[in-house]
Amino acid sequence: MNAETSVQGLIQKAYDKLKTSDASSALLALEEALRINFEHPEVVYALQCLNWWLERTSRLGEFRDAYDKGGFILSQWKSYYTFLERIKGEYDPCQYAIKRFVFSTALQFFEDILGDGVNQHEPSLLLQVGRCYKGVGNYDLALKYLEQAGRFKREDGETLAELADVHALLEETRIAKALFREAFFLDPQGIDLRSMESELILRLRNRVKDLGYTGSELPEWIPIYGCLFGVFSVKRELKPVELGRLKQSIFALENEIRAHSDKNGLLVPRLINRYFWLIDHYENVREDPGLIEETMLRIKLIDPVIYERYRN
Repeated sequence: MNAETSVQGLIQKAYDKLKTSDASSALLALEEALRINFEHPEVVYALQCLNWWLERTSRLGEFRDAYDKGGFILSQWKSYYTFLERIKGEYDPCQYAIKRFVFSTALQFFEDILGDGVNQHEPSLLLQVGRCYKGVGNYDLALKYLEQAGRFKREDGETLAELADVHALLEETRIAKALFREAFFLDPQGIDLRSMESELILRLRNRVKDLGYTGSELPEWIPIYGCLFGVFSVKRELKPVELGRLKQSIFALENEIRAHSDKNGLLVPRLINRYFWLIDHYENVREDPGLIEETMLRIKLIDPVIYERYRN
């Protein structure tokens, strides 16, 4: 067996150990691989990633409560993504193994709290458990807990997005499309796009990024292009109280755009999305075509390009 074969075997062993939450054995395997080839790019990359997480998990003793421990682990993802942007390389098998390790570790703390079912009605806990099961690839259990969380958090964008993502992973596309549309209407800024896993939303995200939208503007434009590209195609009729809220929201955003033009990067797509919902409602209830045309003209005033794309 040559050195490269030995190194590859040790890398795979490390990844397999990570998937079973055995980080110490994974670290030993990678360190052994490094001794064989101290310049191997994947070994160096994997060690950097694993050590980053080991440093974070070493701080769990600072927390007394199991929920806080699990929550702290999951809260580190955003910092981890920033860390990844600074290091060289991109190895999907490594990231998959790391993800399994992180979510498995957090899940152990959350499952301890679930216990005999006493806390089965705590929506934040149910959401975290569902996210963890999704992260370790158990989509059926993820769906179970996210649906329970959704019963308590019916108007929470983050919960609905996670639920939509799992439905998409289970190839329940129609439900996923409807839930994603709702989630991005309710709270686009509350959705962590980097935690999404389904091709349905990742393809849409990448297409919108290719149009030049980044940062906090990206999630605001996703529902716009989700509509234009035919992804957010599953729609529903609004209840009278929802229609009233929608019109109030439109009025408030129109005033805010006039008063705070510096925020238009976020406010304009948010308003356009509401115009889309209003048009959909008018079409569903066969409302006066004049109202649809009036709403279309409002879109034209703030973004002629979107107006033309929507028309065509």
